[in-house]
Amino acid sequence: MKTKSFILVILVCIFLVGCATYPRQVESTQRSNLTIGTVKSKIIKGETTQAEILEIFGSPNIVTKNKSDNEVWNYNRMSFETATGADGGTLILFGGSRALSTSTTKSFDLIIIFGDNDVVKDYSIISASF
Repeated sequence: MKTKSFILVILVCIFLVGCATYPRQVESTQRSNLTIGTVKSKIIKGETTQAEILEIFGSPNIVTKNKSDNEVWNYNRMSFETATGADGGTLILFGGSRALSTSTTKSFDLIIIFGDNDVVKDYSIISASF
């Protein structure tokens, strides 16, 4: 009788361990001040200078000139977020747990056109998440 009870306890423990779920692990990403909110609150067309843009966002990724001979700065940020974990939805005796994984890619582009006296003439934002 004691042997049957011991085996039953062991089987119940194995069953419970097999059904356990594990916390998801999310990789941290570096935060940037290059956001729609920051852009809209800090850049004022006709007022904000190149020096102020450099203070806020740092050096641009690309500097070019457009066909009107205006200087154009391009800032680009991409981030990848992944989350992994395991789901112990199956009994450990019958194959163990399932691996779970999701990922998200985010892209943010800020294009700034400077006019006379290195002052912001116009800017545009392109933001995508997939």
